[in-house]
Amino acid sequence: MLENWLSPVFSGRNETVKTLSKDQFGRNIAIYLEEVPDLKKTDVAIIGLSAREADEVRKNLYTLDYPFDAIRVADLGNIRNEDSSFIIPLVKELLQGNILPIIIGNNCQQSYAQFQAYNTLKRSTNLVCIDERISYQSSPGNEDSYYLNNILKSDRSNLFNLGVVGFQSHFTSDDLLKMMDENYFDYIRLGKLRDAFESVEPVIRDADMLCFNLAALKQSEAPGVQAATPSGLFSEDACRLSRYAGISDKLTSIGFYGLRCEKDRDRQTVQIVSQLIWYFLDGFYNRLGDFPATMQGLTEYIVTAKNQVHPNTFWKSSKSGRWWMQIPVETETRNQRHQLLPCTYEDYQLASNGEYPDRLLNAYKRFS
Repeated sequence: MLENWLSPVFSGRNETVKTLSKDQFGRNIAIYLEEVPDLKKTDVAIIGLSAREADEVRKNLYTLDYPFDAIRVADLGNIRNEDSSFIIPLVKELLQGNILPIIIGNNCQQSYAQFQAYNTLKRSTNLVCIDERISYQSSPGNEDSYYLNNILKSDRSNLFNLGVVGFQSHFTSDDLLKMMDENYFDYIRLGKLRDAFESVEPVIRDADMLCFNLAALKQSEAPGVQAATPSGLFSEDACRLSRYAGISDKLTSIGFYGLRCEKDRDRQTVQIVSQLIWYFLDGFYNRLGDFPATMQGLTEYIVTAKNQVHPNTFWKSSKSGRWWMQIPVETETRNQRHQLLPCTYEDYQLASNGEYPDRLLNAYKRFS
């Protein structure tokens, strides 16, 4: 079935793989060179939505060290057709098989197909975008270049929450921020991210899917994108964010979008994408399975504040030390998994003093 949607890595040429040593990445994963790998017990699958860009990333990724012996990774090659009618069923099938797709694309618009795969499964979805801007335009005209438009304007969207991380103020109008506030969405500017990097971890931990626009990096770091700009993330920070995504038990797919090989100087951006994938897998390898599907292994903390009808319950994982706050509201069954909101110890401390960060207040409002 997968052969209908996919073509082999390097178009069947396996010389690149044969030259690798036993410790390198490409010798320790299942690769679609001639036949689609058996996906039984597979944890993660790499998919290219643009063969040129994806194959260039592979050439570098395959040479990296592979210390992830406890997980099974498959490289399923490249999509035969970049149309969403190919991408959606492929991603859907992987999600249904509990296989996490890592997607390499050359256009952020392809992230809509990634999201639509969740829609077809009727999953209430939290989406996080790492981007230099909030890619949405409410007024008519040139809307196709804003990839969030299809998601936010659709009447059939199962989007529950949106988070945008790393956007820059000079690309962001007051109307955009007003739209985010009116929908109780999460957003973290680039400046805040740099001042308090840990503040982004709970936002990423709450995501079901993540869209990483490579234009979020500085031009000096990643020149091989459609419209690089001089300000943005450093590659080390981007790798840290990617690892945050990997270690989150809730996240079930990630896409790296916007790579353009014809603009890539000295294959620098290709190298960064391969590192982003490596650090994502490093996070995935170190998952602790402490997403609160049950309360086992969690310590309960009750906070009762003045003028509050219901006390608030915080939970701390004994495995990772991470925190969640339980939203004390009734909701539809499909949204119950969002009632445990990732937070920080600092959030718990503020709540204990009767103060609640905007992100926690917005979480209440999303259920109202």
